[in-house]
Amino acid sequence: MKNLGPHLRTAGLALAAAGLFASQATAVPVMEPSVDQAIVLAAGDCYAIGQQVAEQNGGTLAKASQANRGGQQVCVIVVLVPGKDGQRPRRSEIVVPAG
Repeated sequence: MKNLGPHLRTAGLALAAAGLFASQATAVPVMEPSVDQAIVLAAGDCYAIGQQVAEQNGGTLAKASQANRGGQQVCVIVVLVPGKDGQRPRRSEIVVPAG
């Protein structure tokens, strides 16, 4: 009778582990569109717009983010423009419509 306890515990753990592995094997990942994906795509567009704006202003892109201003989706672009005569770069924030 004393030897039966450890065997039952081992069998119970084995069954629990088998059940866990079986549930994981049958789980199917489901891809659902989410709002986060739309935000990432828009932020990617803002990044591309930011690169163009930085190139036009002769600077480097520091930040590109999407915002809602006045009910419109816009891209807020921060460009670092080199300073004159060795001075530190100027920070320029430009807001353009998200496109």
